[in-house]
Amino acid sequence: MAIDKITTPAVTDDSVTLAKMAPGTDGNIISYDASGNPVAVATGSDGQVLTSTGAGSPPAFETPASAANTPAFLVKLSADVNNQTGDSSVKVPYNTEVYDTDNAYDNSSNYRFTVPSGKGGKYYIFIHQHLRDQDANANNSRIAARIYKNGSFFTEHQLAAPNGTNIFAGNLSNYASFGINMDLSAGNYIEFYCVVYSNNFRFQEEGSYAGGFKLI
Repeated sequence: MAIDKITTPAVTDDSVTLAKMAPGTDGNIISYDASGNPVAVATGSDGQVLTSTGAGSPPAFETPASAANTPAFLVKLSADVNNQTGDSSVKVPYNTEVYDTDNAYDNSSNYRFTVPSGKGGKYYIFIHQHLRDQDANANNSRIAARIYKNGSFFTEHQLAAPNGTNIFAGNLSNYASFGINMDLSAGNYIEFYCVVYSNNFRFQEEGSYAGGFKLI
């Protein structure tokens, strides 16, 4: 007579081997459902991780939200921008998007990156400016690339020449660049500025760009 039922007391500890288990699907993991019954967690894709889905639900394989450095953007100028006033903080009108993963950069009027809803965190922000002096022989001893946060000065990087020396060396170009880690909340916005001490200048299209991305 065939045995079709074994009571729990008849099963000793460690006596059920893998060979005695029913076949399953490659990559599945055994868990329990809300009723406490065994359930197979479906196989995930390469790169996914096993993630808790909360009480009353078995875990699931999901792509981590932080697996991509997004939002991310890179912007540049479409043409030279002439007659910029020296000795004042001038916003750089980066008006051409190389990429903008979350459509978070305004390239038409405000020229700013705004952190999308649910995307707050640490960001790496950078700016690169290629400038040309429009007042040959002017005493331009310093230039500064600036980042503004929510309309206020946040930080800058300066290049300086000795007193009485034109940092542009006549009409030669120069630039400043830097990167920083920033804690940004949803709705915060970033803008890019420049100061030339002390005469008029222009932004060169070639070599002028800015951007950033969310850190994992």
